[in-house]
Amino acid sequence: MNNYFDLTGRVAIVTGCSTGLGVQMAKALASQGCIIIPVARRYEMLQEVAKMLTDKFGVEAHPIRCDITDTENVNAMVQEVMDKYGRIDILINNAGTGAVSPAENITDEQFANEMNIDLFGSFKVARAVAKQAMIPAKFGRIINIASMYGLVGNKIAPASPYHAAKGGVVNLTRALAAEWGKHGITVNAICPGYFVTPLTKETLDSAWFQEYAKGAIPQERYGNEGELDTAALFLSSPASSYVTGVALPVDGGYTCI
Repeated sequence: MNNYFDLTGRVAIVTGCSTGLGVQMAKALASQGCIIIPVARRYEMLQEVAKMLTDKFGVEAHPIRCDITDTENVNAMVQEVMDKYGRIDILINNAGTGAVSPAENITDEQFANEMNIDLFGSFKVARAVAKQAMIPAKFGRIINIASMYGLVGNKIAPASPYHAAKGGVVNLTRALAAEWGKHGITVNAICPGYFVTPLTKETLDSAWFQEYAKGAIPQERYGNEGELDTAALFLSSPASSYVTGVALPVDGGYTCI
């Protein structure tokens, strides 16, 4: 029987991999035999994630502390992976942040910070991985974690910088897919809906937001842990070799209405 998602021997960098969705997607890839490079700023948490991945799935995991807004830091992180493994097959660009405030009250600093992390940071990591590893290898899978808010606006949680940055990630995905396709690199985006993470838990747990979600989400619920896994696996695997430039919502139907 074919295992379409087999990633044995592949090497994947997952940014924002100290908590939340990054850890969930790292677990999904590790379950298919992938070597995981968990990347984030909080090294102690990364070490815990790496140990968990090795203990649970028997795969190698090599944590690297990296600030994705720092170009030298990013280039050094990618070089460290290349020095150790000689290849980078998969990049999951997951690191991000989120400023929630009415647009008229957003400061220049808040807007710039959002763009610098979510959009520019994602570009910096993709650029370094493509240049140092994927273009020379003529192979790669890049998955940018955008958001359903990169596709639409919203009336419940004002977050214009986040919408702008994630919308940028969606079209950056298309641009890189168009440019790097000739190198055997696919570039796709996942656009998650409402998932409970340390960043979102307080808002999503509130009664007023749960009431809103019932009307706004056709499935009338938030995403559960693991419901991003197969999207990440599919776009990382040989099964998606002819899929590129796609923005895939995993949102319970939020963007269909």
